[in-house]
Amino acid sequence: MTSHNDPSGAGPGALDQIFAALADPTRRRVLSMLLEDDMAVSDVAQPFQMSLAAISKHLAVLAAAGLIRQERRGRITWCKLDPEGMRAASVWMQGFGQFDPVDLDDFERFLEAELRGEDDQDP
Repeated sequence: MTSHNDPSGAGPGALDQIFAALADPTRRRVLSMLLEDDMAVSDVAQPFQMSLAAISKHLAVLAAAGLIRQERRGRITWCKLDPEGMRAASVWMQGFGQFDPVDLDDFERFLEAELRGEDDQDP
C-alpha cells in the first residue's frame, strides 16, 4: 500500500529503510564502489579497517533496503548495485523540485507588509 502523498510508489517504511541505509558513510562508500563493478564481499571489505562480519552487516542493511543484490556463485558471494532500489528515494526527492525557489527578498517584504498591517489594527 502506498501513501497518497508519496509519488515514489514506495511506502514510508521503504523510504525510511533506504535513507537509514544511506545515512552511514561506510554504506555510501560501498555503493560508490559498486557503481564501478560487481564485487565479491571480500573485495568490498578490503579497503575498510573492519572485520568481514562488520562489512557483511553493512551489506545486509543495503540489501534489505533494496539498494544492492547479493548472489552466491560457488563459495563466493557477489554484490551488485540495484539501481531500481534508489528509484523510490530519487522520485521522492525530485518531488521537492516542483516548487519554485523562494525569493527571500520578496518573502521579507511580504512579512514586513503583513506585520505593518497587524500594527495598524491594534487599538
